[in-house]
Amino acid sequence: MAGPQAKHNTGYPTDPACIFCKIIAGELPCARVYEDGSILAFLDISPIAKGHTLVVPKGHFPTLLDLPESGGEALFKALRLVAGAVKAETGAGGFNCVQNNFTPAGQVVFHSHIHIIPRFDNDGLPGWPGGRYADTDEMQQLARSISARTGK
Repeated sequence: MAGPQAKHNTGYPTDPACIFCKIIAGELPCARVYEDGSILAFLDISPIAKGHTLVVPKGHFPTLLDLPESGGEALFKALRLVAGAVKAETGAGGFNCVQNNFTPAGQVVFHSHIHIIPRFDNDGLPGWPGGRYADTDEMQQLARSISARTGK
């Protein structure tokens, strides 16, 4: 997963083996759509739909659980701006924001990032296949257990 940690000249942690860190450092090209002091957004090289964009913190944080609270605030501020621009420019009727964490969830690049995927009526992309709990007691018990772990 994460390799040796260094720092970008911006002071953010980096992993020299991480493809996103190389893009942020300018060592690899990208189709940049947004950049500020802590966030970079660029078009996905293998898009699900034209306009598929990645919003990436400049610091190397392998998963959402590693991202500092202040980083999350900056990430979502940029995400809102970029998602609106992607929707408008592509003419999409909507968009999905997808954030995968750990291999079983489909994470491929271990540098926290959010995908913005433009969506269109009848685009053929699947939605969520809904599941079920055995009953409301099972659902409520799981909710209580999760809540206990959050401390709230």
